[in-house]
This record gives sequence, structure tokens and C-alpha cells, in this order.
Amino acid sequence: MLREDLTKAMKAAMLAKEKCKLTTVRLILAAVKEKDIELRSEDRTPEEDDALITDILSKMVKQRNDSIKAYEEAGRCELAEREREEISIIQEFLPKQMSDDEITDAAKAVINEIGAEGLKDIGRCMGALKAKYAGQMDFAKASVTIKGMLS
Repeated sequence: MLREDLTKAMKAAMLAKEKCKLTTVRLILAAVKEKDIELRSEDRTPEEDDALITDILSKMVKQRNDSIKAYEEAGRCELAEREREEISIIQEFLPKQMSDDEITDAAKAVINEIGAEGLKDIGRCMGALKAKYAGQMDFAKASVTIKGMLS
């Protein structure tokens, strides 16, 4: 599904002559194609394909956030703004991100489900969250939340 959405978005951006969106969607499709080549021998279901693309998109957002920080420190605000535009385009294809309250609720549910009692169980809790909420949650915030609940 995501692969089709990306292709449609690329065609729409071409027709609308949206240069930034077209460039960003092409970058996404190139990253997906690169991953396809890397995993060529594996058979994947459409659900696994969407999870793979979501993972790629999440990494792209993280890379751009890192770039924004570097550009702002170097005083290159125009480049930082371009990265922000790319992030907003990439996020169109990502599932809706969970709020802090939703992350806290999900963390509580996982802790109760697993029966986590101490800091030694953080890894198991994070694994369960990643399995359930891949692409929907900021796992850095979730880790801090779980650590606070278990300590």
C-alpha cells in the first residue's frame, strides 16, 4: 500500500510541478529500491513491506532532524528550512505519531502485560512496544517513560 501511495504522490507532484515534494518522494523511492535490492532473496508479504517502508521513513526523518541541528549550529538556516520541508513531506506517509499521553498509556499496558518489575525488564518492554507500535511511537520517549515507571 505505501509503495503505491508513494508512486501516486510522485506522479501528482510531477503534474503539480512541486519540485521539493517530487525530489523528496524520489529520495524515498530510491531508499526503498536500495533496500529491495539488499533483501532481494527474501519473500515478503505486503504487511512486511509496509513495515519495512515505515522503518525507512522513520530513519529518514531522524537523519533530517540531525541535519537540522547541524545546519542551525553552522548558521545555515536556509538548509535547515529545506530539511524541515522534507520532514513534513516524509511524515505524510508515516502513521500518525502517538502523543506523550498515549505513549505513557501504552508503556503502562506493556509493563502490566509483561509483568515487568525492575530496570532489568526495560529491554523486554521496549521489544514489546516496538512490535506493537512500529513507526507510530518515539521510542526514545518511550524508553525514558518506562525507565521512570520501573525505577
